[in-house]
Amino acid sequence: MDNEKKPGYPVEQKDPRSNLRVPLIVEKLPCDDGRKTFFGYARNISRGGVFIATVSPREPGEQFDLQVTFPPPDPFVLQCRCEVVWKRRFERGGKFEPGMGLRFLNLPEKSGAVLERWIKRLSAGTAP
Repeated sequence: MDNEKKPGYPVEQKDPRSNLRVPLIVEKLPCDDGRKTFFGYARNISRGGVFIATVSPREPGEQFDLQVTFPPPDPFVLQCRCEVVWKRRFERGGKFEPGMGLRFLNLPEKSGAVLERWIKRLSAGTAP
């Protein structure tokens, strides 16, 4: 009912994103020198984007090509362009991990479908 009293404190809500049980290595794809570079670890991922744990997050609005390698039993490589939506800097004694939230801009349909199946297996407890 609308007239029910609400608590005077924030109520913890379940995070709808999948929390990964294994760290996924995220690499920035080749630029001028043709080499891939380590970028950070994926912590939360969905078809729409990913949180990358890193002590050197990029600035909101920056765009770049990204690669995420998923482990066995069904390994696959996700590659797409992404954009930094938000960032969190490192704070000594901070409660939250430093990093940045990225939005996938051109995730291929096939990769998106494979990613969704991987997340479903993970949330069902059948992925690593």
